[in-house]
Amino acid sequence: MRVMTFNLRFANPADGPNEWQHRKDLVVQIIEDHRPDLLGTQEGTVPQLDFLAAHLPGYLPLTAHRQVDVTCQYPTIFYRAPQVQVKESGEFWLSETPLMHRSMSWGSAFPRMVTYGLVKEAHRNETFYFINTHLDHISSEARLQGAKMIQDYFFPLKKPLILLGDFNEPPEGPVYGQLFGAGSPLMDTWRTLHPPGQEAPTQHGFDGRPRGSRIDWILLTPPFRVLNALIVTDNQNGRYPSDHFPYAVEVEY
Repeated sequence: MRVMTFNLRFANPADGPNEWQHRKDLVVQIIEDHRPDLLGTQEGTVPQLDFLAAHLPGYLPLTAHRQVDVTCQYPTIFYRAPQVQVKESGEFWLSETPLMHRSMSWGSAFPRMVTYGLVKEAHRNETFYFINTHLDHISSEARLQGAKMIQDYFFPLKKPLILLGDFNEPPEGPVYGQLFGAGSPLMDTWRTLHPPGQEAPTQHGFDGRPRGSRIDWILLTPPFRVLNALIVTDNQNGRYPSDHFPYAVEVEY
């Protein structure tokens, strides 16, 4: 099974030649080339997400539960149907009032959310949670509290899970320490195949030159096992689909 996390970069006119309209077809092409069965995107505005839903044949957005608001940037799940089937889905805001639309806490710069589905592959009986989030880029306290909320909600369910997204921190930060604390069932798909010192930044300035740190993660629990992990640097004559590299893994279970 193939899984991908992909920060799309929101549709910002200030990006000039790298604005969404100039790279949206490349985004579609890269998703189609890598064919993830499950895809988690971040920063997508409603028009961006609508474009992907219309131009990715065989994929469905997991948004039936969503209160759609054109002012929001949403973490969103796309799944390949009928290979992947959805049993239930939902989302909540990473705040002290998680059911309040666009709510923020702990100095978060933007409303932040986690979205999820309880899913299964069509030929398998096992269900698991597929969870997508985007933690705040300004407030370290909001990132840490958001990670705790995700942990407190999903870990007690005692179901296999895949958690991915843009965590806006390097693996050396407090969020990673929180998620991988004592008794945590999580595995880091990148570090499963690479030693701790062998990191790979997932950001760049639309130029393909890595900068910053590895902030886009795919984490999972048993029985999943990581077969391959790839920082996707695909481009079209020097044009990149986003200012983040997508990150894709192949797992078995």
